[in-house]
Amino acid sequence: MIERRTIPAGGGTGLRLRCGERLRVIDPAGGQSGDLVAFSADGRERLSNGRTFDYCGKIYLSTGDVLWSDRSTPMLTVEADDVGRHDFLYGACTPEMYRIQYGIEAGHANCHDNLSAALRECGIAPEPLPTPFNLFMCVDVAADGRLVFRPPQSRAGDALVLRAEMDLVIAVSARPAATCNGGAPTRPLAIEILGAATGDAA
Repeated sequence: MIERRTIPAGGGTGLRLRCGERLRVIDPAGGQSGDLVAFSADGRERLSNGRTFDYCGKIYLSTGDVLWSDRSTPMLTVEADDVGRHDFLYGACTPEMYRIQYGIEAGHANCHDNLSAALRECGIAPEPLPTPFNLFMCVDVAADGRLVFRPPQSRAGDALVLRAEMDLVIAVSARPAATCNGGAPTRPLAIEILGAATGDAA
């Protein structure tokens, strides 16, 4: 049986994924980005943007690419991808980011708090929170090295499927900043926990 959850606009959720199980992240309405972080089930390894850059040799990730831990262990493999482009180019938004960049002093939903709360509910201490895998977010690197947001390329119903390469705790947040969502208000995401494919670990 497939477990499906809706992540409310600007909210987050946490889950445990066994080795071989798959996580499907869906953009129901289209044009919505998200953040994903992963820890080993015992909390000793965490998703690493740096190691993923090292071993994949590129900044845009899609089908067949592996997301690595800070101890150089495969954590997740991108098994299927309707969009074809995801990255690690931005950290999770924080209250400090909203204050420094947008002059918002307090009270804005943010991915750092969403992800941290979801991890704690799963029994994982999030500090320090790793740089998240940016789902559906579309960022170009300009000739002068600047990062430039473009609207997410995901259309309604587009999804990404990640296969667990170890037992994991995962947190996902629906990004609440309009900047990375094409200037539109934030929208929900959805996730489905799928069983292991035939021949994978149980």
